[in-house]
Amino acid sequence: FLLARRGIPVTLLERHPDFAREFRGEILMPSGLDALTQMGFSEALEALPQVRVRALEAFRGAHRLFRIPPGDFGFGPRAISQPALLEMLAEAAGRFPAFHLERGAVAAELLERSGRVSGVRLLDGRELPADLVVGTDGRESLLRRRSGLDEVRTPQSFDIVWVKLPLPATAAAEEPTARVYLGRGHFALTFPTYGDQLQVGWVIQKGAFGELRRQGIDGWLSEMAGEVSPDLADHLRLNRASIQHPFLLNVVCDVLVRWTRPGLLLLGDAAHPMSPVGGQGINLALRDALVAANHLVPAALSGGDLDAAAGRVQAERLPETTRIQGLQQLPPRFLFGFTPLQRALRDVALPAMIHTGLLPLFFGRTLRSFGQGVTTVRLAV
Repeated sequence: FLLARRGIPVTLLERHPDFAREFRGEILMPSGLDALTQMGFSEALEALPQVRVRALEAFRGAHRLFRIPPGDFGFGPRAISQPALLEMLAEAAGRFPAFHLERGAVAAELLERSGRVSGVRLLDGRELPADLVVGTDGRESLLRRRSGLDEVRTPQSFDIVWVKLPLPATAAAEEPTARVYLGRGHFALTFPTYGDQLQVGWVIQKGAFGELRRQGIDGWLSEMAGEVSPDLADHLRLNRASIQHPFLLNVVCDVLVRWTRPGLLLLGDAAHPMSPVGGQGINLALRDALVAANHLVPAALSGGDLDAAAGRVQAERLPETTRIQGLQQLPPRFLFGFTPLQRALRDVALPAMIHTGLLPLFFGRTLRSFGQGVTTVRLAV
């Protein structure tokens, strides 16, 4: 959209015929909302199916440990329909003659000429030349695998199994609230999402999904029900029939040493897969896009060096990316630890800080970083 509206020819390859699929990274933080607002989509965003999360609660079984209104830290996340968001962006870009969207087009290989990426070869055999290939194909990026670029990975100790259920009637009548359940070795996350749905994540030890599959849905659903509050346990059992295809998120967190090579630039999760902690993936990707446009548009319009411009994108975005990835490692250690000190901090000290109003003093900066970012990103083109 940002390139095409400046008259730069863009061909977008979308491997699926439409965007009507299940997405799990639906949380837009103020940092991501700000990026879309700077692009001119503030009014269009309001028309999309969405839920504004008004509070975060932590439970141990039926006991609520604490409740935090995100507004206390100057932000409130939104769960926005990603299919609707993508269709909105594609429609807006399609108004420009320079934009061409090919649905059902699967990139299979990078084309190279004289040591430079010169385009892509599609699965159907067609070859599409390009002055610059921009890979935004996510954490399982094929272009990343084909690029030969190296990564630095931060080991993760957990994976998440996601399911969606109808929103409980009691929740529909209350203000939208996200919950985290701290169990005995397992944890659950829930938050309301658009379409009167409840997104439920079951946090498991990394590599344990095979055992979960052997238990079957009834087995692990029963295990989850034993770790959550009675109202959620009853709701899980009541909606057992709707849980047919749980989705495993293989949690990874890494960053490419170089996001570029001649003729190629990777952005978003293709360059730096984010942990799900703090709902950062889509938000950092949107900020990547603004910075990329700031550097690529002047180079493309003037016939300048696109590779040098791509390098400047990484230089500007890397500090925030690595800072946020570092912050993402802290909550799991604090919330999911089982030493006596960790339990005392979580179950006694944290609720006390909330009740006394001291929480912003200790954790406000971290939470604001997740919500608003750690650098200033301004669209200049």
